[in-house]
Amino acid sequence: MEIALSVLVGIGLSAACGFRVFVPLLVMSIASLSGHLSLAESFHWIGSWPALVAFALATAVEIAGYYVPWVDNLLDTIALPAAIVAGAVVTASTITGMSPFLRYTLAIIAGGGAAAAVKGLSAVVRAGSSVATGGIANPVVSTAEALGSVALSVLAVLLPILAALLAVAIVAYAGKRLVGLLRRRKKPSAA
Repeated sequence: MEIALSVLVGIGLSAACGFRVFVPLLVMSIASLSGHLSLAESFHWIGSWPALVAFALATAVEIAGYYVPWVDNLLDTIALPAAIVAGAVVTASTITGMSPFLRYTLAIIAGGGAAAAVKGLSAVVRAGSSVATGGIANPVVSTAEALGSVALSVLAVLLPILAALLAVAIVAYAGKRLVGLLRRRKKPSAA
């Protein structure tokens, strides 16, 4: 049961990485330092004071960057690979009691995949907002993403089953939206 819960924590945190890369790492650091989260042995550094300070600064810079018009779209491009890596790292760091091969395979597929799906959806929403409003509504999108990342990260630590269900729902919705977008792009235009 402990392994299953640690996987659920990792999936919830990795989905939150799709909204903001550093928020889940900051929440993990706080939770580890306060004794609310056990990390895999090779990831104890996440629960250190220097890591907490680094994650807090990185979180502040990342969140602030998303409030600068058009920089937010650039950050989405850069953040996709970062979110995938962060999603894999947070999932691997929460899974204890599993062979390293299985842990890292699960982390890459489930953690990286969840982060990629959520980041893809958020990038599509931001691009749509930029086109529809000239970027004026992007701060609203940025605020929703930051709050979503915080809420999902805290839920993952406190209520991992609920967070994992929410993460799966977000990933399923993201997948549906992204597939629909790809289908619309592939349809030949009637001339």
